[in-house]
Amino acid sequence: MSVVEGRNLIRDYYVPGSLTRAAKMVRAVKGISFSVDRGKTLAIVGESGSGKSTLARIIALIDPASGGELLIDGKPVDIGKARLTREMRSKVQMVFQNPYGSLNPRQKIGDVLMEPLLLNTDTPAAERRRRAEEMLAKVGLPPEVFNRYPHMFSGGQRQRIAIARALMLNPTLLVLDEPVSALDLSVQAQVLNLLADLQDEFNLAYVFISHDLSVVRYIADDVLVMNKGEAVEQGSREEVFADPRHPYTRELFAATPVTDIEAIRERVARRKALRAAMA
Repeated sequence: MSVVEGRNLIRDYYVPGSLTRAAKMVRAVKGISFSVDRGKTLAIVGESGSGKSTLARIIALIDPASGGELLIDGKPVDIGKARLTREMRSKVQMVFQNPYGSLNPRQKIGDVLMEPLLLNTDTPAAERRRRAEEMLAKVGLPPEVFNRYPHMFSGGQRQRIAIARALMLNPTLLVLDEPVSALDLSVQAQVLNLLADLQDEFNLAYVFISHDLSVVRYIADDVLVMNKGEAVEQGSREEVFADPRHPYTRELFAATPVTDIEAIRERVARRKALRAAMA
């Protein structure tokens, strides 16, 4: 059974009129279907305005779909008609693009991580702290981070903290909306490796939103290409990259500069070796 499945999902937005323009309904997502199993990654790619982030917000249970059906662990979910239970909310978490804006600057990191447990569970304070400290270790951050504030960290470290927060409720699905696009290339490789390791450890399903094809080629199992709200191509990573069928997909691939993620990883390894030799 799939962790998440979309069946003909639609999202409409009402655009009010003015003195010179009539009101109208805009369809941002036009009948998208997909499924993601445990331990697998679906990458959704497309240009700005393609509807990929709108679809991500539907999957993350932030915005309701206007039509179609969304299933989490085989159960239909419609936040426009029924309030989410704690259990269902804990199953899906989202990591946003900007690690500088997604963390509360007034909260210590420990409080950032413990807050999901405080709001959604009856976990005692001592257990909340223990689990937060364990999660910091899993994302590669030392214990002293617990009592520091977000402004004291780099972009890559903040994104690690955001990932740790998303995992505090033991979700089965992470929706990752451009999670490395705001980071330097060398830091991107580190965060991507972390995401791959966490997926293996927790058997997570990922929906990964990106416009960077080198990142998609590295992390995805399946690829869904969107253009103007429609899914124009869908298939395994190997199929889509080896033989893109739709003209839009071919144009997208031709127009996007591709950076070799393996080359990034090799540069990071060389820098680490150089620092170790000089120490």
